[in-house]
Amino acid sequence: MVFGARVWKTGIAVALALYISAWLNFTPPVIAAVAAIFAMQPSIYRSWRYFLDQLQTNIFGAALALLAGMFFSNNVIAIGIVCIIVIIISLRVGMEETIGLTLVTVVAVMEASGEWQFAVNRLLLSLIGIGCAFVVNVLFFPPKPKQQFAVQIQSIFAKMSLLLRTVISNEMKENIFRDEKEGLRGSLKSLSDKYRLMEEEIKKLKGKKNGFSRIRELVVYKQKLLVMYKGLEVLDAVDEHYFQAAPTEAMDDYFDHHMEKLIKFHEHVLLKFDDKLKEDITEGLEMEAENERFMTELIDRYNQQPAGMLRLSIVAAAMYDYGHQIARLDKLVEYDHRGEAEEREPLELLLKGIWLK
Repeated sequence: MVFGARVWKTGIAVALALYISAWLNFTPPVIAAVAAIFAMQPSIYRSWRYFLDQLQTNIFGAALALLAGMFFSNNVIAIGIVCIIVIIISLRVGMEETIGLTLVTVVAVMEASGEWQFAVNRLLLSLIGIGCAFVVNVLFFPPKPKQQFAVQIQSIFAKMSLLLRTVISNEMKENIFRDEKEGLRGSLKSLSDKYRLMEEEIKKLKGKKNGFSRIRELVVYKQKLLVMYKGLEVLDAVDEHYFQAAPTEAMDDYFDHHMEKLIKFHEHVLLKFDDKLKEDITEGLEMEAENERFMTELIDRYNQQPAGMLRLSIVAAAMYDYGHQIARLDKLVEYDHRGEAEEREPLELLLKGIWLK
C-alpha cells in the first residue's frame, strides 16, 4: 500500500482545524475535523471549486436549519425534512459533491434549536475545516497532475509493452496474463482520471497567458492516453480471437514481428516527446507504410482463403489502429516541438540583439 501526499495532507488539515477551533474556543471541534476530511481534494482547482461551493451550500443550509430550528426546535422529523430539502436543492444547482458536509452543518445547527449564536458557531467550525483543507492542499506538496500523468504513463507503458510482446507467443501463464491485463485496465482508468484533473488545472486556473501552447500540449497528452487504450484493445482482440483461429507458426512470426515494430515505434514517440531521442522524421513515415502493408496483406490473404482468416483480420485491424494512432501521436509531438521552437525564437533573437549591443 502506498501512502501518498494526500494522506499526509489530510492528517495535517485535521490537526490544524482542531487546533484553530480550540484556540478560538469553538465547540465541538470535531465538526471542523470532519469538514477538513471532506474538503481535501486531488487538485488545486477542485479544492478552490469545492471551497466556493461549500461556502454557498453551507451558508444556505445553516440559514435554512436556523429558520427551521426556530419553529420546530430539534424535532427529528423536522431535521429529516430539512435534510431532504437541502439535498434536492444541492442536486438542482449541480453541487452534489457538497451534500455530505452541508448535511453535517444542517444537523449541527438544528441541534442548537434555533439559537443563532450556536448556529453561527457550528457554521464557522465547518468553514474552518474547509479553509484548513484548502490552505494545506495549496501550501504542502500541491498536486501536480501533469507531472504525475507523465510518470504514470511511463509505468503503464512498461507493463503494456511486456504484455504485447508476449501475447502472440503465448509465453505468459494464462491466469497471470489475465490478472496483468485487468491491472492494466485499472491503471488506464486511473490515468484517465489524472488527465481530467490536468485538463481542469490547465483550462481553469492558468488564465489566457500562453493558452495556445497549453491547449496544444493537452492535445498531445490526450492522444497519448488514446494510444494506451488502443494497446489494450489489441490485447483484448488477441485474447478473444487470435488463438481461436488456430494460426500457423509462420503467422505467429508475422504478427509477432509487426507487434514488436509497433511497440518500438510507440516507445520512440514517447522518448521523442521527452526530447530524449535524436530527430528522425523518416521513422513515422516508414512505420505508416509498414502498417499499411501489414493490413493490406492480411486483407489479401482473407480474400484468397477466407477460412480461419476472419478472426485474424479482427486482430490485425486492432493492431493497425494501434499503429495508426501512434503515427498520429508522432505527428502531434513533432508539431508541439515545432511550436515550442517558434515560441522560443523571438526571445532568442531578442537576447542575441541585446548581447550584440
